Amino acid sequence: MPRILPLLIVSLALLLTGCDDSKNRLSVLSGPTMGTTWSVKYTGTPDEGVEALKGDIEAALEQVNAEMSTYRPDSSLSRFNDAEPGTLMNLPADTVKVLLAAFSLSEQTGGAYDVTVGPLVNLWGFGPDPDRFEPPEASEVETAKERVGWQKLLLSEQQLLQPGGVYVDLSSIAKGFAVDKVAALLDSHGVNNYLVEVGGELLGKGSKPYKQPWRVAVERPIAGVREVEQVVDLKNMAVATSGDYRNFFESDGRLYSHTIDPRTGYPVEHQLASVSVLHKSAMMADGLATAMTVLGPDEGMAFAKDHELAVFFIVRTNKGVEELSTPAFDAIVEGK
Repeated sequence: MPRILPLLIVSLALLLTGCDDSKNRLSVLSGPTMGTTWSVKYTGTPDEGVEALKGDIEAALEQVNAEMSTYRPDSSLSRFNDAEPGTLMNLPADTVKVLLAAFSLSEQTGGAYDVTVGPLVNLWGFGPDPDRFEPPEASEVETAKERVGWQKLLLSEQQLLQPGGVYVDLSSIAKGFAVDKVAALLDSHGVNNYLVEVGGELLGKGSKPYKQPWRVAVERPIAGVREVEQVVDLKNMAVATSGDYRNFFESDGRLYSHTIDPRTGYPVEHQLASVSVLHKSAMMADGLATAMTVLGPDEGMAFAKDHELAVFFIVRTNKGVEELSTPAFDAIVEGK
């Protein structure tokens, strides 16, 4: 699914003193990964030491990248995308886990979420191909659309069949999976209070020093402006945000969003500016944020309520932006 960089600001207001108590001292680890960055903020002391923890985190992130990157020609996913029709490829267990989650989302959303949408994204100029400044011809859209469809993918245990021409892109869910993987590592190292971030996808557990919550903010969806729209405390919770106001092109007075609806082959036309999803799993929050962006405020709200999801929508109106949220989101924010 097409995604822009998530629209989250991590609050860095720390209540630190000169105390040497490790439980009330914030430590930070960070580095590059997946064409973006990762960071871990935590309190306490890892069971096997800081260097061992950092080494394990870097190894885990490298593994995700080596398996699921579409920018690495030698990754497992890239080799599948380049495979000849009829190729049956063995995939790593983590990749299979992410694919199964993606297939489930695709089925639940009626194809609004689809990890095979890459040919359409590239055609509209929002992928690695050169930018474009006018829409493609309808015939080009139909040709690209023939290569799209998660149902074309046949997965049996750890083997995935390449039917020919199918291009799988897990960028809409892999970063969230990486966050979950790092969180599990922190748990295994005896770290119980942390905030993990990979490319803007976040998961918080426990609390900051002095029992302060891990607090993040959703940006107001106005291009070129960094203002807070909504603040959320992450209490053993992940959050992912997707929006459309930073990536689009204009042609003949019409704006074309980077969010492509796999069901139609065209950019979405609804007025949803951004959507944030809270979930226990960062992987699911990541994928759901993309799905809600395609579904839009009406269809997305109905889906979110039916599935009791915690979702926060920001919608453009003639009077400015309007906030919409599900009961599950309100209950979490209000601490119920």
